[in-house]
Amino acid sequence: MGHLNLPASKRNPRQWKLLDIISAIFFGLVLLFFLLVFTPLGDSLAASGRQALLLSTSDPRQRHRLVALVELGHHHQPIEACPADSVDHMPCEDPRRNSQLSREMNFYRERHCPLPDETPLCLIPPPLGYKIPVQWPESLHKIWHSNMPHNKIADRKGHQGWMKEQGPYFIFPGGGTMFPDGAAPYIEKLGQYIPISGGTLRTALDLGCGVASFGGSLLSEGILTLSFAPRDSHKAQIQFALERGIPAFVLMLGTRRLPFPAFAFDFIHCSRCLIPFTAYNATYFIEVDRLLRPGGYLVISGPPVQWPKQDKEWADLQAVARALCYELIAVDGNTVIWKKPDGDSCLPNQNEFGLELCNESNDPSNAWYFKLKRCVTKTSSVNGEYAIGTIPKWPDRLIRAPSRALVLKNGIDLFEADTRRWARRVAYYKNTLNDKLGSPAIRNVMDMNAFFGGFAAALASDPVWVMNVIPARKPLTLGVIYDRGLIGVYHDWCEPFSTYPRTYDLIHVAGIESLIKLPGSRKSRCNLVDLMVEIDRMLRPEGTVVIRDSPEVIDKVARIAHAVRWTATINDKEPESQGREKILVATKIFW
Repeated sequence: MGHLNLPASKRNPRQWKLLDIISAIFFGLVLLFFLLVFTPLGDSLAASGRQALLLSTSDPRQRHRLVALVELGHHHQPIEACPADSVDHMPCEDPRRNSQLSREMNFYRERHCPLPDETPLCLIPPPLGYKIPVQWPESLHKIWHSNMPHNKIADRKGHQGWMKEQGPYFIFPGGGTMFPDGAAPYIEKLGQYIPISGGTLRTALDLGCGVASFGGSLLSEGILTLSFAPRDSHKAQIQFALERGIPAFVLMLGTRRLPFPAFAFDFIHCSRCLIPFTAYNATYFIEVDRLLRPGGYLVISGPPVQWPKQDKEWADLQAVARALCYELIAVDGNTVIWKKPDGDSCLPNQNEFGLELCNESNDPSNAWYFKLKRCVTKTSSVNGEYAIGTIPKWPDRLIRAPSRALVLKNGIDLFEADTRRWARRVAYYKNTLNDKLGSPAIRNVMDMNAFFGGFAAALASDPVWVMNVIPARKPLTLGVIYDRGLIGVYHDWCEPFSTYPRTYDLIHVAGIESLIKLPGSRKSRCNLVDLMVEIDRMLRPEGTVVIRDSPEVIDKVARIAHAVRWTATINDKEPESQGREKILVATKIFW
């Protein structure tokens, strides 16, 4: 067979190699184009790019631009989800950030918030397998394991009756370290010494509460207990309490006053809370004294009360109580019960701790980022009648105008008008708005701008509890709320709140824009986008948000609501109310 002779190529091998590379690049780009346009990969890459943009904290200007776009409604995609490992994130109680801080007086376990520009603009996702929570009152005894799959407490404290894993649930037998057989017999024992029943005691504070079985058991006695504990080695104890439907709050007694007014609580309880009450010249006992209502009761169970090898600590604790003229009611095993005097402390007197009365310049109800004082609050430093026995019993105290309302001019008249106004508004909410109030779907409620607590008072007959928040830059009316037999805290809404994600069923706010403004000014201290992302963090999937404000503000809120994946409707206010308000009702979708 003959051979075919082809002419030799005029291109050298190097030129052929270059052509091959160019051709490969061309066909690669064509293939990439088809992948991006016609497959889910393109959507995935675009989403991850948007997420990188939203999570970026390296350029504050970029973040400010994003916030502005969301406020104007020009950011047409929903705000992206935060990383999966952030499901339990609390920005101000972040162990990675706080572990670098001083251990002195537990400073590192208090609130330490990042600057807004350091906070990722993203939505906290639910954990894998999350379910709509068990409804109240069944939730008092069991919750879904998948909603907070943290077995540490069950493993370590199950033998003490804290909680146990059972099938798809965590169950709560009602026990605690000092009452492993259940809180009910323990409370029955306390009832031999203090008036647990009958309405004399209404507001209680449980220090270092565990999973809050003590506070949960007191609800049947008509006592509303605010339980608190820090974020510590017992992972998620406050999260468990809130999932159960028990009032609770992440908090640490460290270097600052606790965010409550003076003389707020009728009853303060510590069951193995391990607070060193006599350390630092009895500073922590003094803070408890500031919070305890005159004539109120202090109960401490566990160390150092008649505890082995803690004789000195027990003697010191008794010495501080004597210096403050507390009446010793009983020492029963490892439990001590004291009653605070009705009037001013018997100080000044000679005592080994150098305790002195605070001077007249001290406002004992100023408690937002306020450093602990080593002086004793005078009962006379707060005007009005608020001692146990001088205020009405529950439930009469709910609607009786307390003398502390006079913190504002014409305070009694304002209180009575506010009570009538919120009774009318809540009736309208239930009858006209689809906000689920009065249904079994609502248990944990927050009022972000509570004033005198009128919204919470109007819900008193519902099976709910309300966290009444008084913005720290507004008039300090939280004492009035406690005198009514309700509970709450001070907070600045330009910072995240001290709670876990997904802890409230309904969040209410009247005048949302006022929460971000400087008092008496139109200038903003922070922005609505960050505030609504924080509301979303606190709200449970399928939870409800009710916001009242001017039509202009509500329009802006509606634009942001779309970006945080809420379904929202705008409604007219109730016919009897004056002004131009509109009401936005939104539902957080389960995504």
